[in-house]
Amino acid sequence: MKNNECTEIESRLSQLKLVPVVSVPSVDTGLRLAEILIRCGLPVAEVTFRTSCAAEVIKAMKKEFSELLVLAGTVLSTEQADIAQGAGAECIVIPGFQKEIVAHCQLREIMVCPGTATPTEVLQCMTMGIETVKFFPAEVAGGVGMLKAMEAVFSDVRFMPTGGINPGNMKDYLRLNNVFCCGGSWLAPEAMMVEGNWTEIERRIVAAVSDLQR
Repeated sequence: MKNNECTEIESRLSQLKLVPVVSVPSVDTGLRLAEILIRCGLPVAEVTFRTSCAAEVIKAMKKEFSELLVLAGTVLSTEQADIAQGAGAECIVIPGFQKEIVAHCQLREIMVCPGTATPTEVLQCMTMGIETVKFFPAEVAGGVGMLKAMEAVFSDVRFMPTGGINPGNMKDYLRLNNVFCCGGSWLAPEAMMVEGNWTEIERRIVAAVSDLQR
């Protein structure tokens, strides 16, 4: 992926401000979720490779809803990165820094967002030309205070905090100059999707979108 395409994806994420991080149990479930996300004004999802059907879900989402921005999350190998890209994912999200995966994604020209929790990991990303990174697990790794400290040293780096983000602290993160969006797993938990509790999932998404607009 060319630099301008990566910039466009980052810009879309900055506008949306919140990325639902989801472990989807089936393709049909993924399509139902995608429809709700788009209808509620949050056309983005990070589909994690924590389920065996992740690639099929990504492929189906992109086929049926081309306007949906789909990230592949919890990518742990170059093989998974290739599978995710082949399915249509527009960004590869890694839970930590893994040089081999980052270099592979750069070679394959797809946006990659490595996970960081320390200044050392941020420096490793910068060495490879990456200045848009995931901050994970955000709350456990120091939260808002840690990101404020990071900004003083890494003024050009922008973070996507994920892990422990909830309706009560989301805006605290989004107020930071070095945060471009947050990842949230509370919006559509896997257990809730399995139960078919779409009313509550939609309520959570609508509430989050409304909160972001205030």
